[in-house]
Amino acid sequence: MRIVLFLTALMALSPLTGCLEDGILDVNNHICEPIEPGRSSDGTLRVLTYDIAAFSEEMLDEFTNQSGYEIEMIRTDDAGGILEQMLQTQQAPQADVAVGLDNTYLQTAFDRCLLQTNTVNASSLDAEALEPYQGPLAVPFDQGDVCLNYDESRVDGENLTAPHSLWNLTEEVWRGKVAFPSPLTSSPGRSFMVATVDYFENDEDNTTDAFDWWRMMSENEAIITTGWTEAYEVHYSGGYGEWVEGHLGDAVMTVSYCHSPGVEAFYSGNWTKSTSVVLPRSTFHQVEYAGVINGAAEVEAANAFIAYLISEEVNQNMPENNLMKSVLNNAEWPETEGYHFHTDQPVLNAEITMKRIGADMEAWLLDWAEATA
Repeated sequence: MRIVLFLTALMALSPLTGCLEDGILDVNNHICEPIEPGRSSDGTLRVLTYDIAAFSEEMLDEFTNQSGYEIEMIRTDDAGGILEQMLQTQQAPQADVAVGLDNTYLQTAFDRCLLQTNTVNASSLDAEALEPYQGPLAVPFDQGDVCLNYDESRVDGENLTAPHSLWNLTEEVWRGKVAFPSPLTSSPGRSFMVATVDYFENDEDNTTDAFDWWRMMSENEAIITTGWTEAYEVHYSGGYGEWVEGHLGDAVMTVSYCHSPGVEAFYSGNWTKSTSVVLPRSTFHQVEYAGVINGAAEVEAANAFIAYLISEEVNQNMPENNLMKSVLNNAEWPETEGYHFHTDQPVLNAEITMKRIGADMEAWLLDWAEATA
């Protein structure tokens, strides 16, 4: 039954090609038919997002003070929830701006004509943030590199050695010691799965692929969770979860961000026992975006909010307020309490284009589900 429901969901999310309706010339080039607003303009900006920490009451109030627009937040569980809500309400949009789709979801939003052109000046943004997508339909507002984190107190080089290859994790000594958030329900999990596709397409073994590895990880009793929070807080032994009720600590490795050890240090007086695996192509540069919804009732307010989100006033504080890197030119991780020092730098991120992600994601998710069933 789970597979049947999963297939149904994938059919709903699969990207469209060619013409959808009269007046849509080519959705892949983003020439889409404008959608009529699903509600009347009332001066209130409706923001479709997930629980983004940077959206404090103080930050939202300051936008209202500066712009005159009131804000109503429409929250989903994660980036996938944002996309699902946009698809469900596409013919009568109830929100004006979507904030939180990342570069593993954004192409589907483009292919389904869910966003419209914005008027935001993005000249202050750095090249890394603009690399996955640089165009008029979405603006990056934060970024970070997804990678494996491990507990150095248990991966000590004697009883357990840090992997020199992802294949090492399929060995008996790693049985039941790695927790993965599912790519079906987790944005970091989805990003890491994409990285494994690139990793195994470029390794020396031409007879196996990423999903052979995932199958072997499943057979090696890898822990699969619905989301990052469960994997990191409940199962991972190297993070702050050990102070959270219900912590198990049965996994010495999990998927998080290369800067997660820096975050741990930032909140723990420049101390952490967590570090990252940065094998070439095993990491993924994740960028999160804001875009004006096709059919928004408050287009001017939506553009103003995106501009505010990438203003120096707001965006320079992303590492502390949202635990992600700023997208502004010359942005760096803070030096405070070892944040920068303990942030690990990728050697070579996965090199898979956003268009390929949009085209192949459905098949990858099916292969992943079969491999880990």
